[in-house]
Amino acid sequence: MAVQTPLSGLLFMHRLLRISSSTQRHVSNRDIQGTLHKHRRVIRTFSTASWKCKENEGDNADSSSPLSTKLTPSQALMFRKRRPLSPLERISGMLPQDTLSPEVLQLREQSKQDPEDGACIQESVTQEDTGHEFISGPESHHASDEAEEPNSSDSHSNPAFDGGESCLSATLPGENLIAFGELLVAEYRKQGQVEFRKMFQLQTGTRLQSAWGVIMHNDIAGQPAGCSLKTNRGVSLLIRRASLDDYVLFMKRGPVITYPKDAVTMLMMMDVSEGDCVLESGSGSGAMSLFLSRAVGSKGRVLSVEVRDDHQKRAILNYKRWRAAWSLRRGEEWPDNVQFLSADLSTASSLLAGQGFHSVALDMSNPQLVLPIVIPHLHSGAVCAVYLANITQVTDMLEGLRCLKLPVLYESIIEVPIRDWLVAPARQKDGSYCTRKAPIQTENHMEEDEETSRDTDKEETTTEEQPAFGSVPYIARPHPLQKSHTAFLVKLRKYVH
Repeated sequence: MAVQTPLSGLLFMHRLLRISSSTQRHVSNRDIQGTLHKHRRVIRTFSTASWKCKENEGDNADSSSPLSTKLTPSQALMFRKRRPLSPLERISGMLPQDTLSPEVLQLREQSKQDPEDGACIQESVTQEDTGHEFISGPESHHASDEAEEPNSSDSHSNPAFDGGESCLSATLPGENLIAFGELLVAEYRKQGQVEFRKMFQLQTGTRLQSAWGVIMHNDIAGQPAGCSLKTNRGVSLLIRRASLDDYVLFMKRGPVITYPKDAVTMLMMMDVSEGDCVLESGSGSGAMSLFLSRAVGSKGRVLSVEVRDDHQKRAILNYKRWRAAWSLRRGEEWPDNVQFLSADLSTASSLLAGQGFHSVALDMSNPQLVLPIVIPHLHSGAVCAVYLANITQVTDMLEGLRCLKLPVLYESIIEVPIRDWLVAPARQKDGSYCTRKAPIQTENHMEEDEETSRDTDKEETTTEEQPAFGSVPYIARPHPLQKSHTAFLVKLRKYVH
């Protein structure tokens, strides 16, 4: 018993010491965690303020800016960008100072007195060495939009092509500036190919919208035709007046139009000249009526007959719209020489009573039904041009002519294809021109030719000066997007027995 009593007392004292040391360690760790939590709250509160750091190229930090002043060590410590801590730093930060080893204490002192931290703090505040703009808060979204798109007022006030020269004013005799109400075409070309083309009517207070930006109509008015204006995104669009070809292709349609390539060929077939009287059957959307109206002039006359009322209304609207735009463009009236009638020629022969025509243009699916009525009113030796969509309609018409035994001779049945080509100077991948390499005929250069013949597939390039005339090779190939079939054109000529 004498021996057991001291042992039990020693065990009891050992337990008391372990409990007291663990309690002290727990209290110290809780104090450290509370201190860290307070520092985090201070840093989080300080970082929620909106700070805008902008770069001022060529100048040092502005003395008037509050951010250009030197920060105190405590402010710099809070403003410094925090880096991720290693596991050793995390554990050592939670332990009291007396429990740390001398190596860990030395690492702590080095991290606090690192001279590079001060430079990083000053660099993050002034933003003099970085090329970025840091904006916190809701202003960042608007600032990014302004950085992506140039100012619209600047782009409108400087209507230049590729940032070069401004558009010249109209100085030639008879040249007029663009006015409100005219029909215009906007084009965007990239590497010689048209990426965007749109016809529009110039109106006050409206704007031209495209995937490449916006141009106000008020900025287009007063400019010469063929001028390039920049959109609010800095892309240059070519603004020009719409030709009759453009108008026919872009105007509102009812039925399928007579395409310009076919209309011009029909005019050549019929040999239409100024002062002629022409009959047109099948007004459609009014495309052929416009070409005939221009061909006959103010002294001629065109009689356009359409069986459907909706097609006739569309043809009349397109005809009037073009006449109005032409008057604003040229300062003179387009001749009002087209008479539109709604009737079926196969049953309304009385409309042609007492009239004679220099030529006839038919655009209908069954022309053999109206040929017996039309041919008697066609001048002898004149031509009737027929526009047919497929070859079966051509055979049906020829079979009808054979059965009707009309005094008509068909001279030709043609199709008018158009093949676009791409022709451009040959360039290398870096954008420089290729140059032709002339063969060397002297004996002194024979050895050099043999050495360089292995890599002659690559042509030489010139980057500093423009190549001389005739030294640049050209590439030429058909355009990948070709126009397909549109119609067959049949030329019929009236003869006398």
